[in-house]
Amino acid sequence: MARGKPLPPERSARLWRFMAAYFDRFVRRHLNALRLARWGVPADGTGTAPLVIYANHPAWWDAAILIVAADRLFPGRESFAPIDAAMLEKYGIFRRLGAFPVDLDSVRGGAQFLSAARAILAAPNRAIWITAQGRFADVRARPLGLKPGVARLAEMAPEATFLPLAVEYAFWDERGAEAFLAFGQPLTAAELLALPRPERLARMETVLTATLDRLSADVIARDPARFETLLAGRRGVGGVYDGWRRLAAVLTGRRFEPGHRDGDSEETRTR
Repeated sequence: MARGKPLPPERSARLWRFMAAYFDRFVRRHLNALRLARWGVPADGTGTAPLVIYANHPAWWDAAILIVAADRLFPGRESFAPIDAAMLEKYGIFRRLGAFPVDLDSVRGGAQFLSAARAILAAPNRAIWITAQGRFADVRARPLGLKPGVARLAEMAPEATFLPLAVEYAFWDERGAEAFLAFGQPLTAAELLALPRPERLARMETVLTATLDRLSADVIARDPARFETLLAGRRGVGGVYDGWRRLAAVLTGRRFEPGHRDGDSEETRTR
């Protein structure tokens, strides 16, 4: 890279592979499933052009879920993400996974974000994942209140595609929670640049809100057929409850199914 140009955040491909596998196991162990809406599968037809994936921020789980999604859905891209500087001090390992610090409580934080994002988006085959609300927020909160810096990225990467990502969590029929994802209508940087600057953020927020609303309707329906299962966790309640059900199955000659939903067998739950 030419002298004087900002360098992208540190990223170890070897550590990324290790941590992606770790979070894959972690999600399987602690959640019932990670599901992707069938209508919300990302269409990454952008070639090698930079990709900006901007999402809502409902829970602590988001970092693990987004790493798994990046590894499974965009394996050919180098992924990066801004993280609150105070949090990155606590979870320093994320620095070598492409995370970079942003001070959310200062004016300087905006400059930090834009400088790092410019360096990331200057090269092909890269994606930046942004929880654009900048804080934890309930999926039902409206307006979403996206941080304005995400809309500035179109000026820095006029060839980029902006992809909204809706994230939600809920409890269905199992002990573990379900995590849900859906990608929305992609926006090109050129499309955003054609709008006056104040309208760009509003356009991005409108598209993400519509994606969240559609995903929530599917989550409320509690129908696994509406989703692809990216990861399937351990089913059942465990303990005495499952022990009694297992014994009953043996005594009646039936196969023991640990889950509560008959039509959602392990074979149909993994992508």
